[in-house]
Amino acid sequence: MADWLIAILMGIVEGLTEFIPVSSTGHLLLLGHFLGFESTGKTFEIVIQLGALLAIISLYFKKLWHLATRWPFDPEARRFIIGLLVAFLPAVVIGFAAYGFIKQVLFETPAVVCVALIIGGFLLLWLDRMKKMPTYLDADKYPIRIYFLIGLFQCLAMIPGVSRSGATIAGGLLLGTDKRSAAEFSFFLALPTMGAAVAYDLFKNRANLNFDDMGLIVIGFVSAFIAGLAVVKLLLDFVSRRGFAPFAWWRIVVGVAGLIGLALTGGL
Repeated sequence: MADWLIAILMGIVEGLTEFIPVSSTGHLLLLGHFLGFESTGKTFEIVIQLGALLAIISLYFKKLWHLATRWPFDPEARRFIIGLLVAFLPAVVIGFAAYGFIKQVLFETPAVVCVALIIGGFLLLWLDRMKKMPTYLDADKYPIRIYFLIGLFQCLAMIPGVSRSGATIAGGLLLGTDKRSAAEFSFFLALPTMGAAVAYDLFKNRANLNFDDMGLIVIGFVSAFIAGLAVVKLLLDFVSRRGFAPFAWWRIVVGVAGLIGLALTGGL
């Protein structure tokens, strides 16, 4: 397959999967493995994530601008920003401490991705069928304790295949949030988490970065941005109506298919 087609495909996969509970990292690692695609220093895979991040900023620009300009004298805006930072903090600590193990071991073991996809799929099915009346309906007004605990759940996504959005949404549901607000908070939590992860990854890999294939990076970035826009626009209404079962079954199918592919190619 031509490199530019791979760039478009991986960009679309990044944008489509970043904000739904199926693990964008897991999908990219498996796709890259089976297509034999890996950029020098992971530059391509790192930078295209910014396309998905830009999608969130574009769609929520009005609210983000409100938060940025009103927090000094608006208690509600200030409280939500504090909640985001509290939720983000565990990922900073654990991500920094375990960075080497995550990148050098977990990211290099496709079977881990497949198993995590399958286990996460069954957990999502269980959560989707759980009969529990939500206590918290507004992501702006969760108690600080809930923000922190959701942040702890997010750390599970450092295992590739778990899914950052899936971990935060599942954590929210277990803690008493409704599906829509849990998904929306996951969008906002992606901003500091993904931004910091990309910046730290670029810094750690600065000696190996290779921007010679800038054309492919731009193609992947734009593809991720467009796909991310579509997903974020549609996801909240879809989740409110249909729940997470379709994503759960997708995870299971991809995980099983991945294990079969690895077995057939000697990757297990």
